[in-house]
This record gives sequence, structure tokens and C-alpha cells, in this order.
Amino acid sequence: MVDDEPMVLRGLQRSLRSMQDEWTMQFAEGGVEALEVMSKRPCDVIVTDMRMPGMNGAQLLNEVRRRSPHTVRVALSGQCDRETVMSAIGSTHQYISKPCDAKMLKDTINHAIALRNQLQTASVTRVVSQLKTIPSLPASYRAMMTELSSAEPRLNKLAALVAADMGMAAKCLQLVNSAFFGLRTPVSSTLHALNLLGLNMLKSLVLSTHVFSEFTTTLFDPEEIAWLWEHSFAVSVCARAIAVAENGSPLMIEDASTAGLLHNCGKLVLASCLGPEYKMALDMVSETGISLVDAEEEVLGCNHAQIGAYLLGLWGLSDAIVEAVAWHLAPSSAPGVGCSNPVPPRAGASVLGAVHAACVFHSASKPSRLSNGLSLDQAYLEATGVANRQTAWTKACVDALRRGAKN
Repeated sequence: MVDDEPMVLRGLQRSLRSMQDEWTMQFAEGGVEALEVMSKRPCDVIVTDMRMPGMNGAQLLNEVRRRSPHTVRVALSGQCDRETVMSAIGSTHQYISKPCDAKMLKDTINHAIALRNQLQTASVTRVVSQLKTIPSLPASYRAMMTELSSAEPRLNKLAALVAADMGMAAKCLQLVNSAFFGLRTPVSSTLHALNLLGLNMLKSLVLSTHVFSEFTTTLFDPEEIAWLWEHSFAVSVCARAIAVAENGSPLMIEDASTAGLLHNCGKLVLASCLGPEYKMALDMVSETGISLVDAEEEVLGCNHAQIGAYLLGLWGLSDAIVEAVAWHLAPSSAPGVGCSNPVPPRAGASVLGAVHAACVFHSASKPSRLSNGLSLDQAYLEATGVANRQTAWTKACVDALRRGAKN
């Protein structure tokens, strides 16, 4: 816990006294002292005020990201201090608004620790620590820049661009779902997220802080780059259609759509951060025909689903979205829903099930080495009582994509 005001630190100590049997806590009066403490004893989480003399919170978190990439980085900032928040957006996992609510702080830290224990490995940490943003499709990025630079940017046009691009959607949802906004429930809708952010903050994200970036790589040929975004958008459309076909709640439908859009974001992270190593995995797929996930794990020690889920979880997206991204390749592996511990039959109509089925459907209709080896998890469908829904789901996907093509 880092703050330059001793009274604030004492207040934090008092409010977190109930956690002293679960956490080992240290308190530092400023960034320099915090780095000295961390050099002697590694920390799982750092929580820092943003406005401090000398080394401010943004500078501290950037240095922590460099020195201790495994550490979860949480920023405390006043609601009026949006500029400071923006300066730290590339190095911060979560934001909490001041004055700090003790329960929100406890929940944020506990969630981050639980997520790390479930998904984090040394390989995952190594990759995620290098990331500042999830890159965007070049055409989407340029269209966003053009619209924001116009005399009167249209929010509905911007929302459509964000809703079709996993990089932009993930970053907008990260900000809105942070504790800084103090919302009672997670936001999954990109339109809702943009309405909450407002046009000025979106402009700052794109034009000032450059938190959106254009995806450039030589690992994928142009057809594969186009496939990657087409696939993500199609899975979003199909997952939504499956959730609707299952009479899912509005929240489940929105979560399914967003999880479908973001389910492959880990591939962008790997291509951006570990280019040469990821090329080895892709070459292995081309040369041997093994599945992409097997090649990733053999070369990198982790896979794109783990990378994407861990990052989105740190960014505060809903548990349903994180679960769907983490286990969309093999939902039987998800904790609590595997075949050895089946949930009630109708519970199979979940965000995870919808994204998995949508991903398999589109991969079969438009194959690519980027989805090599993906197949329907029949054991999961049978264990959750929805194996007989495959025909209805396929029809829902076909109809939804046909309607989308007409629009």
C-alpha cells in the first residue's frame, strides 16, 4: 500500500486489519520507499495513490511493471483526476476511486489473487507483463481515428467500430469495469461502455494516450489477419444467437456476445509480444498438423486462451466472460462444470457453452490453421444436458450470420 500521506496509510491499516491473518501487508510513504520494500520482498499486489510528490503513481507502476511483472498493479485516484488515470492506463490492471471503500479494495485484491492462482503460470506472467494494449485491426483503427478527427464524431458509429474489434472493446471495458467507476454490476455491452466513458475520454484514449494500437505482424498473412477478425466477430454474433435461442437473460446474451468477440485476444497478445516464439508454434502447426493450442503449450508453456482470460480477468471483466475465454477450447476443463462434477442440465446453456459452440461452428465453416484441431466437446454437452440442442444452435448461427451479411 503506497501513499505519501501518513494518515491515509494509517486509515488503510485500520480498515484492512481484518485481513492480517490472510495477507502480509506493507505500507510505504511514496514510490521510492515502495520500490525499496519490493526489492527486499516480492509483492503479489501493489496498491498506490496516483498523486504523490517526486515519483507519482503512474511512474511507480511503470517501474513496478518493469521490475516485477508478476505483481498485480492497482491505482487509487480521485474521481476528478481523470488525467492521472489516463497517464497510467498502460501499466495498471485495476483502478479504484478515492475515498477508498475497504470492501471494494478487499474484493479487488481477492479477485486478482484468485484469478492468478487459477490461471497464472510463469509463462502467462511473462507474456502479459509485456503488454500495454491489445492491438486493433488496421482498418478498424484507421476508421476510429478518422471518425474521432471529424468535426462531429458519431457515437453510434464509434460504438459499431468498437463492437467489431477485440482490442478496442477490451480496453473500453477494462476502464468501465474498474472500481474507479464504482458500478454495482459488470458492464458487458460496448455501447453502454462508450456511453459511460463519454466522447472526451474516448478521444483521449485514442488521440492522446495512444492506448489503441494498430496490429502489425509478419506472422500472419493478410488472409489470416482478415480471418482472425472475421472469426472473432462471427463468434460474437453466433454466441449471442445461441444465448437467445436458449432464452438466456439479457446479461447472459450480452456476456456471450462480448466473450465471443474477445475469445481470441490471446492470439494477438502472443503475436505482439512473443513474435519469434509464436512463429515457431505456428510453423509447428503447418508442418505437423497438430492443434494450435498443443503447439502453443509445447513452445511457450501456455496457450492463447489462458493469456486472454488472465488479462481480461485482471482488467475486471465479468467472471462469465473470463471463464468463457479461458475454457472455450475445452469447456470440460472448466472448474465445477467438468464431466466428473456435472451441473444441472439446463445450466449447460451458459456463456461458456455458447462461445465454445459458436467457435467450433465458425471454425468448421471457415477453417484456418489459427483454429486447427478445434472440435466440439461432446462430453461437456452431454454432461450439461444440451447435446440435443446442436441442430437448433447451428440454425441460430446460420440465420444470425445471414442477417448480418444482409445488414
